[in-house]
Parts: sequence; structure tokens; C-alpha cells
Amino acid sequence: MQLNTDLDHRTLVHGALLPWVPSPSSGVERRMLYRVGGEKARATSLVKYAAGSVFPVHSHPGGEEFFVLEGTLQDERGDYPAGTYVRNPPGSRHAPRSDQGCVIFLRLQQFDPQDTQECVVQSEREDDTSSAQLLFCSTSEQVKLERLEAGALLSLANPYGMEVLALAGSIVEGKDLLERMTWLRLPRGMPLQAQAGQAGTRLWIKRCTAP
Repeated sequence: MQLNTDLDHRTLVHGALLPWVPSPSSGVERRMLYRVGGEKARATSLVKYAAGSVFPVHSHPGGEEFFVLEGTLQDERGDYPAGTYVRNPPGSRHAPRSDQGCVIFLRLQQFDPQDTQECVVQSEREDDTSSAQLLFCSTSEQVKLERLEAGALLSLANPYGMEVLALAGSIVEGKDLLERMTWLRLPRGMPLQAQAGQAGTRLWIKRCTAP
């Protein structure tokens, strides 16, 4: 499968409007945002686990990272409640499950081969003021949460590429309204210029910091 593979053009997907597509594992469904390959793909997706569902043990040759949007995901190492950011480096393996059900934002096979750092970070409590929380930083990328109060402006340089997922509220970028589960990918050289909506917004942002 080839889906939204042109990295040189701006891509926006309203993830909440996509249908849930069954995965090979019963009770696990996906909304595909970006994909190169078959079942073992380089991919970015929204993934929903029904209560009691399990994904069989598998490895991550190119790494895996996810942010829990709803509910709690579990694996052999523990529980990951809503708001948890996890990085499993290349070569890692696990058997994820969800006892009560959950929804996660998932990126597969997109790590720098030299990135071997495991990471589990719980996001800070939300409030109504503008703030930022750094989740991960390396020589090649930075991942953070950005909370903007109503009407606040956000301007970020983007020399090497950027992804944004709207987690709550809304934000206007260009002529587009990004609401919850909207995914935006900007090509290198295209800065992010946006303004939060009337209820403010909360964003997951990844910026590449090297070619």
C-alpha cells in the first residue's frame, strides 16, 4: 500500500472522519494516515483496541512510538494510560493489549537507526494557559506537546519537516481547521503558522532537527 507518501507536499488528514479498518488481530482497528508497504509497513495510524483485545507479540525493526489518546494500553512492561508517550527503539518487541479499551496515535518503522533510547513519558496535567512540554529530543528530532489558550498564535520554523496531531480543541492553519485527531505533515522549509480556536487547543508536534 502507498498512502500519502509524497513528503515534499503538505498533507492534512481529518482522522476522526476516516473509517476504522480491521487489522489482522481481532478487536484491533486502524485509521491509516500514512503507509508504505503491506502489513509490516512504515506507517502512521490511529489505532483502536477494543476492551480485552490483544495484538500478538511482534518486533520493531525500525522502531515504534505511540501516544495514548484514550483509555489504557498495556504490555509486558506495564500500563500506559491516556497522555503517555512511548518510544520502543529498533529491535524491540512486545505484545500490546488493552484490558479496558484504548485509542493510540502510532508511528512505525520511522526511527533513526542510531536511536536506541527507550522512552516512557507521562504528559503533565492540562490547564487553560499556553504551555509546552518536551517529550523527547535527540540530534535528529524533537517531540513535544503544545497547549495554546484561545486565540493564541503559534509560529514554528520547519527546516527539515514537521508533523502535528490535534489532541483537543481546534486550530486554524492556512485555510484549514484542525480539530481532534486531525493530522498535518509539513514538508521541509514550510513553517507552521496557526491560531488556536475559541476553546484553545492541545497539539502533539514532531520536528525533524537534521536532514
